[in-house]
Amino acid sequence: MPEDQAGNVFHVFAFQWKPDVTEAQKERAARDIAAFQGQIPGLLETHVGPNISPRGKGYTFGGIMRFKDQESLDSYTHHPAHLALLAWLVPLIDAIELDIRA
Repeated sequence: MPEDQAGNVFHVFAFQWKPDVTEAQKERAARDIAAFQGQIPGLLETHVGPNISPRGKGYTFGGIMRFKDQESLDSYTHHPAHLALLAWLVPLIDAIELDIRA
């Protein structure tokens, strides 16, 4: 593995919910994302929930996922569980995502 590919990778995301999203849909998103733990190979930690920062600029929900390496993160993006989540969630959100090697 090249040196720049070594080490943990953190996937950070935040959502702005569209106006008609229900609390049940928000709870389902948190539940479904948390359920990736143990399903996605190389996913070491998952933390997800409401944004409590007063500086959130409308991003009221988010999370951090720690992957063992870049390859694990790349595999996650095509994993069936992730694709199933995206199928129903993407129409409900405006999202920002960051991937950080640390």
